[in-house]
Amino acid sequence: SGIYGRRESRIMEIEDIHKNVKVLINSIPYNVDDVDFVKPGKGRAIYRLKLRNLLDDSTLDSTCHSGDKMDEAPITTHEMQYLYNDGEQYVFMNSETFEQLSLPGEKMGNKKYFLKEGTVVMMMMLGDRPIGVTIPNFVELKIVESAVSTKTDSVASQNKAAKLETGYVIGVPPFIKEGDVIKVDTRTGTYVERITGKK
Repeated sequence: SGIYGRRESRIMEIEDIHKNVKVLINSIPYNVDDVDFVKPGKGRAIYRLKLRNLLDDSTLDSTCHSGDKMDEAPITTHEMQYLYNDGEQYVFMNSETFEQLSLPGEKMGNKKYFLKEGTVVMMMMLGDRPIGVTIPNFVELKIVESAVSTKTDSVASQNKAAKLETGYVIGVPPFIKEGDVIKVDTRTGTYVERITGKK
């Protein structure tokens, strides 16, 4: 079923669950963001899990005990290239098979502001279903509009607003001008350095 094959979900002992493991709860895939292990004097050890829903990014706290079991989510990742968006769907192509898959804009969140044609991402699949993408930590994007910094800007910020080719507005140092290509940290949505002029 599909070129991705089915990774069978397997049962995991709670002792084997650690950060960034993907688990299935009521058919919903979660990422384990954190595990807090508590060993009381008596009784079974307690595992407090911080879980993040991979479908809608909501979070869940779960308490388990030693001996409990969880289903590992049958998640695979595949390298994809971003092609375009048609207004609603973001379309990606598998670099090996050329198969195209799409994700709705609301699944992309802020990541959509850091994608330009050809950006390579890791697509997360639950079975045959695309559920999310991991984008590079740093991308290079062009400034298409650069606001004029004014004397009235608070001295603390020292940054001016500039618009990237993707439509995202970012704070940049005063010397950045229209047409410059800058490096952006996609995790924080912040300016890192100017790329233009560095050959």
